[in-house]
Amino acid sequence: MQRTVMITGASRGIGAAIKAKLSGEKMAILTPGRAELDLLSNDSIESFMRSLDRPVDVLINNAGINDLATIEEITTEVLDAMLQVNLIAPIKLIQGVVPVMKKNRYGRIINMSSILGIVSKERRLMYTAAKSALIGMTRTLALELGPFNILINCVAPGYVMTELTRQNNTEQDMGKIRASIPAGRIAEPEEIAEVVAFLCSERNTYITGQTIVVDGGYTCR
Repeated sequence: MQRTVMITGASRGIGAAIKAKLSGEKMAILTPGRAELDLLSNDSIESFMRSLDRPVDVLINNAGINDLATIEEITTEVLDAMLQVNLIAPIKLIQGVVPVMKKNRYGRIINMSSILGIVSKERRLMYTAAKSALIGMTRTLALELGPFNILINCVAPGYVMTELTRQNNTEQDMGKIRASIPAGRIAEPEEIAEVVAFLCSERNTYITGQTIVVDGGYTCR
């Protein structure tokens, strides 16, 4: 049976790598852009979910934003946007797909968290708060959805060679980051996609409620 997978934030970085990986897994792939699905708007999310003409068997909540600010610099506007895209939108999308998943007694949900949901850095308060909450939400939903054969997990990447990583770190920062990773390098998006592909496949029959850290050993220090 061909499964339908929906991926948010699939235009670049980890999302694009996941899309490329799953394209070889004989899945029908939905990758809505911002014009179709604006994650900053709950009305847009609800409208998009109502418009779907097929059930979503696999949901990958990959889209995210990370605006850096100290506690004094955080504005209400930026705080609302960070929590909306990184936490509330994934919850709303899960609400949209779960009824049919329950009916079909099959579902796979992957929430892209981050090592910054486990550890943190200065000026990452909003991002860490949202990504930590995503981990907690995943654990709760594993309890609720497990009886329906719906498996939900988090993937927490470490530093990955993406546009967002380059945007938020100077070249000097990147050198320090590489030196702090036991594996001695920053991950490629395709390495994260490999883990996601397994968790959302029918090969995963028993892993749920977990946060899989893919960081080259960074958080072991």
